[in-house]
Amino acid sequence: MAELVQGSAIRLYSAEQLQAILSRMARELYGVLKGVDPLAVVGIRRRGAPLADMLTKLLVDEHGFDNPLRLDITVKRYADDLTVLFPYTRIEKSQEFNCTDLSGHRILVVDDVVHGGYSLAKVVDLLLEKAPTDIHIACLVDRCTRVVPVHTDVVGIRLQVATSDLIEVSVPPYETEFQIGLHQPRTAL
Repeated sequence: MAELVQGSAIRLYSAEQLQAILSRMARELYGVLKGVDPLAVVGIRRRGAPLADMLTKLLVDEHGFDNPLRLDITVKRYADDLTVLFPYTRIEKSQEFNCTDLSGHRILVVDDVVHGGYSLAKVVDLLLEKAPTDIHIACLVDRCTRVVPVHTDVVGIRLQVATSDLIEVSVPPYETEFQIGLHQPRTAL
């Protein structure tokens, strides 16, 4: 039975369930990413970064990958409640990112939720400038509402919910508990 979390949100997945989902994602990524080229894992901040750390640890510990290069990119377009903050996706590149040579790398981009696909498209365009051998995308939740044709290679969960509903992904260190909730805003009767 679903339980209420964080006010009126309904918990859909607990930390234990999400660990199993991440393990499955790592198994799928093994098949996608195995090869001779060096690997770089790029987390999309905010919540994509700790998810990238979790998947990287699973790839190394359970699937024998060498420690990949780990980078994060800060992407801003939506607030946590999915209200639009900026009309266009903004990417903040760190000095480390600017100075890192990714040519010849296989790149794995990790995000928490894919909604419209705008942010991922911008990230992929930016990474293409770094001349990688290929780019793959993994996301924990796919809302199945993309308007930009971005392909995700590995998806943890596909959630087709009303467009007004919010998927709340809680990931430490940003929240205390690893979970996914569904928030259905109240409508006037």
